[in-house]
Amino acid sequence: MADDAQHEHTFESADAGASTTFPMQCSALRKNGHVVIKGRPCKIVEMSTSKTGKHGHAKVHIVAIDIFTGKKLEDLSPSTHNMDVPVVHRKEYQLIDVTDDDFLSLMDDTGATKDDVKLPEGEVGEKINRLFREEEKDTNVVVLTSMGEEIAVDAKEAPRGA
Repeated sequence: MADDAQHEHTFESADAGASTTFPMQCSALRKNGHVVIKGRPCKIVEMSTSKTGKHGHAKVHIVAIDIFTGKKLEDLSPSTHNMDVPVVHRKEYQLIDVTDDDFLSLMDDTGATKDDVKLPEGEVGEKINRLFREEEKDTNVVVLTSMGEEIAVDAKEAPRGA
């Protein structure tokens, strides 16, 4: 009997291994969707399909931008083959503070805090600084999470009375 309880416990703790990607046939991928190229989560910006050749497979040419680095990546794959699609989560947080070493102190709608997202460089980082530090507005930050990485992708003034 004690043996059964042990198996039950092991089964319950197995949910931590949730997959960060799922397979999808190339022909089902769409522009503005996501795909994994060279192990990186990317947003598809361009797709084209070549005609079926003498060896029987139409090829799909994908041009995508890495959602974390902004680098352009390309891939060519038979339309019938599967490619990995990253699981991408988009969540809005309230900005509490920006630390001296440029980490964002964020709070979600349950009151849980998060302090491990770095202030991004470029346009989004400038927008966060302008709204929060210069204009002293209540600011919400949109964080994208995929394949174990996170980045702040947008900021906006928080609605009043929220």
